[in-house]
This record gives sequence, structure tokens and C-alpha cells, in this order.
Amino acid sequence: MNPDKARAALDAKTKPPGSLGFLEDLAVQLAVLQDRLEPRLDHPHLITFAANHGVAEEGVSAYPRTVTAQMVANFHKGGAAINVLARQAGITHEVIDAGVEPGTRNFTREPAMSPTECATALQLGRETVERAIGRGADAIGIGEMGIGNTTSAAALLAGWLNLDPVSITGTGTGIAEAALERKREVVATALRRHAEARRDPALWLAAVGGFEIAAMTGAILEASRHRTPLVVDGYVATAAAVMAFAMAPESRESCFFAHQSAENGHRLVLERLGVRPIFNLDLRLGEGTGAALAMPVLQSAAAILREMATFASAEISPRTT
Repeated sequence: MNPDKARAALDAKTKPPGSLGFLEDLAVQLAVLQDRLEPRLDHPHLITFAANHGVAEEGVSAYPRTVTAQMVANFHKGGAAINVLARQAGITHEVIDAGVEPGTRNFTREPAMSPTECATALQLGRETVERAIGRGADAIGIGEMGIGNTTSAAALLAGWLNLDPVSITGTGTGIAEAALERKREVVATALRRHAEARRDPALWLAAVGGFEIAAMTGAILEASRHRTPLVVDGYVATAAAVMAFAMAPESRESCFFAHQSAENGHRLVLERLGVRPIFNLDLRLGEGTGAALAMPVLQSAAAILREMATFASAEISPRTT
């Protein structure tokens, strides 16, 4: 569908043109993606991918890697923030172990994953989304859990987008200044050690990525194949989106960015991508929490286009100028 057609349909609603601001842009994107003027997101499904990172042994996180498995258990018990927010919004939530044990290898010394391991993680993400859509999901949200994964995300983004490791690397789980300096050194080391891999997105993802990041990348690619709206959570999920766009540029048409994270560098990446996040609440938790908050906004955008009366149907006089 031509976006002008969706924009004209919105302008015919009982409101001044453009008066619902960014909500209208979201409605247009949904209409174009679903190729209909009555878009729907009735069955949202949110997936939290979890995995551990070998680079965590470099002291780049405030928490030990055992926390990843402990948080996965918490997800299954329904006690995490993502569980609360998904329940509140009526979103089906699924947790996927993409590689909690043994996790990736330390990419300061060797590639985090072999090409085969990376391909397997990509396929896991694809299959998870395909299964969700097969069960009726009409919108997908992605989030993550993995000690060390903001370091992996920073390396991915710095290397692929040619960004300075200092500007792109933040405090993650809340590390102190000394640990932050170490984290930046780790990212810089990764850029030097794996420089040759930067010529190809799959090789770069394998070199410094994580199992859950690769799985999210696959999830984006599969949602795009089905032209299903996909909500990208925060900083780490955005790194997966960058890799997906590198592999399949058309996949960005399916993506909606939930929020601008408080993580250092996320704003820079969103600006580089030329996308506008739905909100900014200084979130930096991950898990898919931002995506869970953003999904009802997308549902509202779709409902405006689908249900709001027009000037003609409501018998209201239109603009005279």
C-alpha cells in the first residue's frame, strides 16, 4: 500500500490533519506493512532470548554470569519486570534459552561463535517467530537477558557502524568508572582482533555477538518475511536490528523501536538508523520491558485508523481551508 493512501485516510478522520502526531506515523507504517487500512494487532507475542557471554570474564558487568540462569528461572516463575508488564498489557510472553550454558567464548581472545553456531542461533530466532505466528501472533516483540551482552552489543555497533568505542559503550548493569574503562578497552580490542570479520555481517555477528543477539537477528528476519510488525526493545535488541538490516535491508520496514535507552550510545545508533523511538523513559533493563510498554501504543495507533469516524460518516463539517 502506498503510504499516501493511509495518510489520506487519517486526514479524513474527525480531527485536524496531523494532530495525533507520531501516533499517525505509526498507524501509516502499520497500514503499509499489513497492506490494509484497518490494521490489527490483536495477538501480540513477546519473546525474551537469554544467553551468556564469554567476554563477561573480563569484568565488564556488575553481576556474575550465574545471574543469567537465575533470571531465566525468575522469568519462568513470573516474577520479573517483563512478566509484570506483559501481564498488564495482555501480551503472551515466551522465554527462549538461546545459549545460557555454556554461552559464547571470550571474543577478546577468539571469535565468540563459529559460523555454524551463529547460523544455528539465527535459525532459532527464525523458528521461534515462525512458531508464534503459526499460533496466531500478529505482532512480535523481542528482548534479551545475558550478562555481558551490552559489551557484545557495543562491539557489534562500533564495528559495523564505525562508531567510537568510548561514545558507544555504557555502564550496562551499572558498573563503576574503572570497569567502564575496562569495558571500552575490551570493545576496542575486539575491533582490532576481528577487523577482517567486519566486511560481512554474518562473520561480524559470529565474531563479537551473542547467541541471544543472533537469535533476535533471526527473529527480525523472519518477522520481515511474514510482514509482521516487530517491536525492538532497547540497546542490545537494536544491535540485533542493525545486523538484520545489514543482512536484509527490507527488514527495517517491519521494525518499530520501542524506546531510547539510558544506555550510553543508544541515541547515537537510533540517529544513525534514522528512526524515532516511541518513547524515552530512561529504561536500561532489557528483557523486552520497553517492547511490552510500546505494544499497546501500536495497538492504539492501529485502532485510530481502523475505528475512528470520518468527517463524512459523522456528518461533521470538514476544514474550509
